[in-house]
Amino acid sequence: MASTWDETLGMAEAPAQIRRIGLQDLGIALRLGWADFVAAPTQIVFLCLIYPIIGFVLGSAAAGGALLPLIYPLLAGFALMGPLAALGIYEISRRREAGLSAGWTAMFGVLRSPAIFSIAALGLGLLAIFALWLMTARGLYLVTLGTAMPASPMAMLDAVMGTTRGVWLIALGNLVGAGFAVLVLALSIVSFPMLLDRNVTPGEAVRCSWVAFQTNWLVLLAWGAIVAVLLALGMALLFVGLAVVLPLLGHATWHLYRRLIA
Repeated sequence: MASTWDETLGMAEAPAQIRRIGLQDLGIALRLGWADFVAAPTQIVFLCLIYPIIGFVLGSAAAGGALLPLIYPLLAGFALMGPLAALGIYEISRRREAGLSAGWTAMFGVLRSPAIFSIAALGLGLLAIFALWLMTARGLYLVTLGTAMPASPMAMLDAVMGTTRGVWLIALGNLVGAGFAVLVLALSIVSFPMLLDRNVTPGEAVRCSWVAFQTNWLVLLAWGAIVAVLLALGMALLFVGLAVVLPLLGHATWHLYRRLIA
């Protein structure tokens, strides 16, 4: 199937209306997301993308040096860049709900979207937040453990797990990281799917996402917790699980968007 943008789907013009959702909507979104994944499996694509990136990060970290203290922040960054990485998955779900064929190649149709420049602008915003997170994580390391770089992964593990300063680093790092994750959740839960679905500007999409989060903050925080747990499980399975978890969450996020926006 050609990876082209299907003009017959169109883009909605009506003003978006925010719905209030409940915890049951999270389960519905996950079930619909799983159905999309089974109908159009993309795990091979994600394996081909994930393993070279993770291999580079882990290989660089194993060599020691300045990158080693950033290994955890880099891996945690999956959650921050996830909305951008999931764009192709949103497109598959969009086509399926319209009754169109949607094999794995449909994910590349996003590149032909009329909103591609808006999507790129929003993606740069996410990249800036990711870079700020890495700088913050490095700053926390320097404040707690000092400027000396660990010589090996084991030395890094001993410094973090075996000292009081290391425990402070874990606590502060996870607390600040959670703040960054909630910020990205609030800005992106609606904005990226909306750019594919509606004729809006990046500013309008982000504003709508922020209002949706304010309206449903408790439920969406629960969604954020589900995302964090599933990503952790995917990483725990030697990262192979991410090839299922990432597309599943992408599909589910599209259906959650549909439940949030009337």
